[in-house]
Amino acid sequence: MNQNPTKSTSFKSTVVVAMAAIGIVFGDLGTSPLYALQAAFEGSAAVLPNVANVTGIVSLFLWSLILMVSLKYVFVLMRADNRGEGGILALMALLVGNSTTGKSKKKTIWILLALVGMAMLYGDGVITPAISVLSAIEGVEVATPAFHPYIVPLTIVILIGLFAIQPYGSGKVGVAFGPILLVWFIVIGAMGIVSIFETPAILKAFNPIYGAIFFKENGGKGFIALGAVVLCLTGGEALYADMGHFGRKPIRLAWYAVALPALALNYLGQGALLLRQPAAASRPFYSLVPDWGLYPMVILATLATIVAAQALITAVFSLTSQASHLGLSPRVKTVHTSDSTVGQIYLPGLNWVLMLGTIAVVLMFPSSAQLAAAFGLAVSTTMAITTILFAALAKSRWKWSNWKIAAVAGVFFTIDLAFVGANSLKFMEGGWLSVLIGTGVLLITYSWFRGSSVLYSLRDNSGISLESLVESLAISPPYQVKGTAVFLTEQIVNVPTVLFHHLKHNQVLHEKTIILTLKTDETPRVDDNERLVIDELQLGFIRIVARHGYMEEPNVPRMLELAELKTGHHFFDEMTTSFYLGHETLVINEGSGNLLRRLILNIFIWFRKNENDATSRYHIPPNRVVEMGARLELSEAR
Repeated sequence: MNQNPTKSTSFKSTVVVAMAAIGIVFGDLGTSPLYALQAAFEGSAAVLPNVANVTGIVSLFLWSLILMVSLKYVFVLMRADNRGEGGILALMALLVGNSTTGKSKKKTIWILLALVGMAMLYGDGVITPAISVLSAIEGVEVATPAFHPYIVPLTIVILIGLFAIQPYGSGKVGVAFGPILLVWFIVIGAMGIVSIFETPAILKAFNPIYGAIFFKENGGKGFIALGAVVLCLTGGEALYADMGHFGRKPIRLAWYAVALPALALNYLGQGALLLRQPAAASRPFYSLVPDWGLYPMVILATLATIVAAQALITAVFSLTSQASHLGLSPRVKTVHTSDSTVGQIYLPGLNWVLMLGTIAVVLMFPSSAQLAAAFGLAVSTTMAITTILFAALAKSRWKWSNWKIAAVAGVFFTIDLAFVGANSLKFMEGGWLSVLIGTGVLLITYSWFRGSSVLYSLRDNSGISLESLVESLAISPPYQVKGTAVFLTEQIVNVPTVLFHHLKHNQVLHEKTIILTLKTDETPRVDDNERLVIDELQLGFIRIVARHGYMEEPNVPRMLELAELKTGHHFFDEMTTSFYLGHETLVINEGSGNLLRRLILNIFIWFRKNENDATSRYHIPPNRVVEMGARLELSEAR
């Protein structure tokens, strides 16, 4: 008997990680049965729940899960990883390289597309907690219609509680996430099986021809129904983005072995129920539950939707942190809630904005049926943009031929466009909400991206190189004092403005003058052996370019300790090292650009003025910081 203990251990580890992934990765996808199918039979363009329509809709649900989640995200897109990390920003980072600044038109296009996709994900982040918890609480109304007035208040209380515990981190409660979702998937799968046994005719839905017949019979209404079908795909993007936390194999195992079978069985079960009882179309999920199990199911559904909401909140925190490191959004205060687990972060300002936004959404759309119309446009737009970025990556990095791109990405993009088109027709019913949220986020992120580019260009054009400065100082060296001075700058070649001001006003140099540039890499994490590039010049000048991954928090003292190890010189002592930071006052040149460009620069300046300060952001000892001011004029061409 030949057994490979290494393979056995590896498989066991994969299973353990897969169980953990169930609680984080599949919360959004897993709770979609609460509201997705009923959305097809409600609203202004609802179809009748007759045999042909029910079979056709369920067929579309099944094949959407197979083609768009199983094939697109789990099988194809998970091959497009940035050193293990997935998601729309990982794709963008692979396309644009190490810097988001520069004048390449292609680079700008990829960045703008990623910004639009990211902005739509924020819409998802506001709407998902609202629709998930709301749809779970609505189950009580099935048993007790008198409970209706309390649905919205109870939903808001649960949401406030969820956001209130974010400062404590998800680590402690995260242990229970996997078991809760595992029980959820087992229960909804079992519910589906019971219903299928009663009406096995629903199994015809596995034949995609019934989906085609549905479109033929319903015409325009059939196309609009795709706006409900896309709801079963919410969470696909999160599945791809969470690849870095759990790995490709565990996520695939959890999807194919647990999530996909449970979801397929439940949608089939809901369809079977509607074949028997068309009147149940207003609440097909809870109508599957026997009377004795209704209240326990509401409790389980509420727990599952809290898990789903928590997963999306965490994803938005992570997305914002990545975007900040990549220079695509303002730098915000970040609190690490775990000393042992990378990626467990809390963003105070964003947390409360999300809470207020989610509560406002519940008040504007007090039922899951109303909210479903607002949901699909954000999801489908992000899916389409991800496909475009993937196609560009396949062409530029993998050298795929045009026919291969058309055969793979072309098919996905065609389906994506159909979903976008169907949801666009629901714009006035609620689709405007996700567009409004996305536009607001896009305005902020684009203003930051554009303003940063203008600022970097100004610095590059107005500065002199460090080598030129050192050569001129060597002719007539200034007085040197003991200790080390560290000048932080975003430039690599030119002299930082704060160093000029230091020489002008203090007229001295330290024994060691370190010009430290922090650069965000295109990869999620950078190995310490590859982190630093050090150049030692005359007069004790040392130029250090320190790279960090877009999922890492830059730590200046740690960078200096690594530099000491690499050079063999001792120059960093917290008690004798001063950190010089430039405090720039930004103003707009009076003759700069048109009204829109001036608005964009004003937004950039406001966020720059109110961003998280460099001292805490880079873990610099606050009692060793020296700030020196400078006034810079930003200008845009007309």
